[in-house]
Amino acid sequence: MADEEKEEKKIIIDKDWKEEAQREKEILAEQEKAEKAEKQEESKPRGPLPKGDFAALISMLATQALFSLGLLQVKGQEKKEPDLMLAKYNIDMLEALQEKTRGNLTKEEEGVLEKTLGELRMGYVDIAG
Repeated sequence: MADEEKEEKKIIIDKDWKEEAQREKEILAEQEKAEKAEKQEESKPRGPLPKGDFAALISMLATQALFSLGLLQVKGQEKKEPDLMLAKYNIDMLEALQEKTRGNLTKEEEGVLEKTLGELRMGYVDIAG
């Protein structure tokens, strides 16, 4: 008779459990869909690169300094503490570029470099306290 009782045991699934399982399945499907869309967006080919000129070089070094100062951040990443040594290094690189190119730049290039350095120096002073 004990064998008969074991065979007669049934799993009882209530309606609430089924609904909860369905909700979890839907949530997982939405998460997978969002992850797939994000991967597709990341894998899109990038647009054309800008012209490689003096202004682009200044912009590249200035951007690195701004990231180091914590004034720029990557979307989706948590905010980082400023790295003043790295920021100073990038500002110093721009200063070296200014010194080595003195007399060889157009008025416009000189203006962009001077203005960029001025703004970075002020940002550095603000962050450094």
